[in-house]
Amino acid sequence: MELEVRHLRALCAIADAGSLHRAARRLGVAQPTLSTQLSRIEQALGGPLFVRERTGCRPTPLGRTVLGRARPLLADMSTLVREARAEATAGDSRLRVGSTASRALAGWLRRLRRPGPEPTLQMDVSANALLRGVADGRLDVAFVHEVEGCPLHVPEGLRLRVLVEREPQFVMLPADHPAAARSVVRLDDLAQDRWMVDPTVDGEWDGVHRMLRAVGLDPRVLHGDYHTAASLVATGEVVTVCQPSSQSRPDTAVRRLCGDPLGVRLLLAARTRAELDAVYPALEEAYWEVARQSTAYREWLEQTGARTTVPCPPGTVPGQDREVCVPAR
Repeated sequence: MELEVRHLRALCAIADAGSLHRAARRLGVAQPTLSTQLSRIEQALGGPLFVRERTGCRPTPLGRTVLGRARPLLADMSTLVREARAEATAGDSRLRVGSTASRALAGWLRRLRRPGPEPTLQMDVSANALLRGVADGRLDVAFVHEVEGCPLHVPEGLRLRVLVEREPQFVMLPADHPAAARSVVRLDDLAQDRWMVDPTVDGEWDGVHRMLRAVGLDPRVLHGDYHTAASLVATGEVVTVCQPSSQSRPDTAVRRLCGDPLGVRLLLAARTRAELDAVYPALEEAYWEVARQSTAYREWLEQTGARTTVPCPPGTVPGQDREVCVPAR
């Protein structure tokens, strides 16, 4: 077997994550697939690269040597790809936008369209994949969410601006569910229901599982995307977590969860502050527009006194007081 860039990327992911399980989730592959790939790489290089332990993986002396050579090679490859793509698209002035699912997306794109050409859009359930796209130069900006307790793997050098520090996640249940008669639903009220979770969304299953386990629940869980989940909720088959800006329909109800046990952080990522400044105001405006359209979310905002605008100290641009730059190491 010849060693390829993807093999080096897998080795670095295992080292950074500290376990095959976490690395597989970051790479978007099944753990057995990654384990088999690692075995083939070790066979090709002539020795074990990681010591497998109950708590995870740690590099062997050979592994540390390989990783020390692999990281600069990957960095050089990323630079080559980014610069080549920049040159290839030099004549294309369209803004390249990436995003995880959000009801604010339509309004954001509409606002971005006003002063300039039609932006391009790449949707992905993986926030980590979108962040890599920005770092590699395939995207100019990305709007992503980070599930509480499941930090994203942010490439070095990216700038992040926080849109919402903690957006509570609500629950979508059948309109005729007994709990739908209340504006706030307790998790115990859903103990007998099946849940549907999309395990391909970075951190989603871990966050939901942690939320349910915290109150002693171990419900039946189906895996599937959230479009399918909404359809199954309407027929009474499942309940599912949802964004608070989701709206109730005749056959479904969107309700707040008691105690707001699950939250996400909403982030905008770019390579430069100028790129953030160019698109952030439109995103902020679009987000709060859809937030106010959702009865359940609007009530939550009013009851909690949450801000619907970003505080701007004197001399700052909206959002800069909550900007983070991931330094190059």
